Parts: sequence; C-alpha cells; structure tokens
Amino acid sequence: MGVLTAALAESRRYRAPELEPLRVKGIAHDHLRLRGTGLLVRVPRQSQFALSPEDNLRYQAACFERAHPSGHTPRLDAVIEPRPGLPMGALVVEEIAGRPMRLPGDLTRSAQALAAIHRLPVPPVAERPPLADHSDAIAGTLGFIERQWAFREALPLPPGTRRQLEEEIAWARAFAAAPKLPQPVTLVATDSHPGNFLVDGGGRAVFVDLEKMLYGSPAIDLAHHTLYTSTTWDVDSAGVLSAADTARFHETYLAALPRALADAVRPWIGPMRRLTWLRTVTWAVKWRALTTPPEPGERRQEDWSATPMPAAYRTHVAARIADFLTPETMARVRSEWIS
Repeated sequence: MGVLTAALAESRRYRAPELEPLRVKGIAHDHLRLRGTGLLVRVPRQSQFALSPEDNLRYQAACFERAHPSGHTPRLDAVIEPRPGLPMGALVVEEIAGRPMRLPGDLTRSAQALAAIHRLPVPPVAERPPLADHSDAIAGTLGFIERQWAFREALPLPPGTRRQLEEEIAWARAFAAAPKLPQPVTLVATDSHPGNFLVDGGGRAVFVDLEKMLYGSPAIDLAHHTLYTSTTWDVDSAGVLSAADTARFHETYLAALPRALADAVRPWIGPMRRLTWLRTVTWAVKWRALTTPPEPGERRQEDWSATPMPAAYRTHVAARIADFLTPETMARVRSEWIS
C-alpha cells in the first residue's frame, strides 16, 4: 500500500492520503477508500480483456467518462499510471454511499439506471475506441463463447453438462448464421449483474463496476441483470427472480426508453438472454480451467490460479460456478426456452 500512497501523494491532488482497504467482493479489483475525500481507489489485479496494464487503465477510464452523463455511474477523478510495486496502476473514482440491491424490490430502480445508460448518444464508429464495438452483438457474443468453450478439455465436465452446452452452442452458431434484421447498438454495462449496483440514499441505482463497458446490444444487459447465474452471484444482493419479476423489470425498462428504441430492443430480449446465459456458463468453464495451477512451461495471458483473494470469497465463487455447471441447474434455466 506504500507505493499506492506515494503515487497518490505525487499527484498533488490528494494531500497526506490515508487509505482504508474495503472488503473484497470481486475477482478483478481491490478497492480502498481515500479517507475524507468521498473517493475510492480502484486497483486492478488483472485485465479480464487480456489488455496490457496501460491499455486496461485507458479502457476503464473511457468507460467511466462515457457512462457518467447517464447520472447512474461514478465520476472518474484520476488515473494512476502503472509503476514498480503497482504493476496495473489504479483509478481514483467517486465513492457511492449506498446499499446493495434488494431483489426483487429494487428492480425498478436498476431498470431506470440501465435505460439511462442505454439512452446515451452513441458516437460514430471511428470515435468508439478504445471501447470495443460489438455492432454485430451476436457475432461478438459468440466470439466470447467460442474462446471460453475452448477451455472445455482442461477439466472434465459431467456428461449432462457437456451435452447441454454442446446443444446450446449448436443453437448459437445456427442463430448467428441465420439472416436477421440488425438490432440496436448502445453503450452497455456488460457486467450488469445486481451485485454491481448500489442504491444511494435518494433511491437511485448506480452501476459501479465499469471495467467491461462496450458498444453493443442493450438486451445483453437486461439478460445479465436477471438470469439466475447473475442474481445469485453476489454475496450481498443474491436472490432468485420469478418469471413475473423479470417481466416487470422488462416493462419498467422499456417504458423508460424512447418509443423507437424500446420497439427495436423488445424482439431481442429472448434470443440475447439465451446467448448471454451461454456466455456466462462457458465463462464458468474457463474459470475452472484457469484457477488450476499451470503446467510447467505453460504461459497464460490470464492466470486466475494466482489471483489473490480471501479464501472465503474464493470458496463462494467456486460454489456458484459449481452450481451453474450442474446438469440440474442448467436444465432449470434452459426450461425458459426448451420445452
């Protein structure tokens, strides 16, 4: 923590900085409160997009800057460049004083927040970098799925799990190849599960984990906010939604959009929900592979086996992933679209 304290002091923006580590709740970052400032320091452990430390910081800074006009994300205050002892650098961002989401009661709040992010103007294609541009959101999502599915041989999967994943991947490939009308493209949160939102004292839902924002399908955010694999992920906001809960969330969200955008999003809610679930469970396959120690001589861009995190949190993540990959849980989720 000494290197970080010195880096903050060097910036001359923060006099005699005092740092207070916060409880670990995520895989990719540590967070420290900058006492007396209303700010947090966000220290990456690694890039989940496999970016260099410098590019990872630039990407995350752009996420904060692009999303802040929505009124539902924290403000970026400063960027601390990588250096010895702080190899991934850090971001200084506004601290949101709030509580975790309560499901299903807070879904109207988060629906409004996502709608506000999705209503933001979308820049021309040439101005979208450094954020990824998934104008073809189906191909972009399938690309994630295929790269994650490539890890399937690292650890054996139960036969029932493997069969269901193979069926879903076959559907996804066929769906991606079929002709269809284009879907709308907006700025999207991507990692929009309920645990990445806080509700402030005024009742505003704020999306606080802006690492993976990109330009793509808003329907992906809706799916990742309400699927079982998302609503049970976070230790503080976990809950299981009914079909009626999810339907009310969709109704609130669509009502908060301009009519033309709502009409364009509506037909994509179902198919993108299915693709997003597949993206999540193939990520779980990748996680299982990358949390095993590498073989001698093996080189990895990402090595989650060495990612420091408290034992209790690592146990929680492992338990969620084990649940997501059981044939019974997968069949229950798939019953939405497989009769």
